[in-house]
Amino acid sequence: MTLTARVHQTVAEVGREAWDALAAPTGDPFVTFDFLDACEASGSAVPRQGWAGRHLTLEDNGRLIGAMPLWLKGHSQGEYVFDHAWAQAFERAGGAYYPKLLSAVPFTPVTGPRLLVAPGEDADAVRAGLLEAAIGLARRMDVSSLHLNFPTTDEWDWLGAAGLLKRQDMQFVWRDRGYGDFEGFLAALSSGRRKSIRRERREAQAGLDIRTLTGNDIQSKQWDAFFTFYMDTGSRKWGRPYLTRDFFDRIGATMADRITLVMAFDDGAPVAGALNFIGRDALYGRQWGTLVDRPFLHFELCYYQAIDFALARGLDRVEAGAQGEHKLGRGYLPERVHSAHWIAHDGLRRAVADHLEGERMAVDAEMSMLRREGSPYRET
Repeated sequence: MTLTARVHQTVAEVGREAWDALAAPTGDPFVTFDFLDACEASGSAVPRQGWAGRHLTLEDNGRLIGAMPLWLKGHSQGEYVFDHAWAQAFERAGGAYYPKLLSAVPFTPVTGPRLLVAPGEDADAVRAGLLEAAIGLARRMDVSSLHLNFPTTDEWDWLGAAGLLKRQDMQFVWRDRGYGDFEGFLAALSSGRRKSIRRERREAQAGLDIRTLTGNDIQSKQWDAFFTFYMDTGSRKWGRPYLTRDFFDRIGATMADRITLVMAFDDGAPVAGALNFIGRDALYGRQWGTLVDRPFLHFELCYYQAIDFALARGLDRVEAGAQGEHKLGRGYLPERVHSAHWIAHDGLRRAVADHLEGERMAVDAEMSMLRREGSPYRET
């Protein structure tokens, strides 16, 4: 193999056909050209927002065989793998933690491929070429570190074997175990949880018209309404919503068949909504927002409607985003998510490695406790 690595400031420089030749076979909607290009072209993930593209491609004699979404970050916002304490400790010691390199999907805490390999290629060789290129870029730019957030388990294991530090956390995931429909799912729960969920759904739905839209059913007026919900909730929750209005127009134009928008209407007027992306075997819950204070409406739009949709589409699971132990009582159980880290400074690397060893044990213990004491499912 005669490998050549190239750095691109936008995925548009690579091109849809070339990028998706690697991304589309994964079935992951977030590493596709259309999603990443929407992030960049809409002004949502751009240098002035602290996201400067440094995407890597790997060629063998001019033939594209690998790619890696990669960003030069001036902060740690919008990542959902929290390294702020590492940054503060390093800067107190006189170091400069930022900028850093990050392989991830902006604003999207979803497990997916980070080392894209062309079908039929030697995965280990391509991954090694991409990682070598990324670390080489980090050294040339004299940045503190390289991070790969939410890689697949297979990639995480490979990255650990390649010498990167391994970190784990957890998210709450609903999985279809042959339920057939929502009533079948409820039948697997304890009687108390069945009653609670039925009551929550009744109260949330009362007087509202709830519609699940996808494809051509999603028009500009729905995006206008959803963006209003998103801005209102985001402004109250974290101060500065990341995504621009143009982002939603772009994904609506290019990814409508991979989107489901759950909307609640009161007397014909939209009052709340939840955005989901459809993968090959999963539904991914992303943003939500509301203009009304309605008990349990968040659970209905984000969790129960998502389960309904997954069951109707034959999807194996619903991934409802980061954090939230309240998901546990709604049938979403804790599962591991991962990240991997290369740190240039020996002292910082040793300190982080020591911390991660204990953190992994703590995450395992918490997951075991939550599954043992908090599971809503009947004992079998």
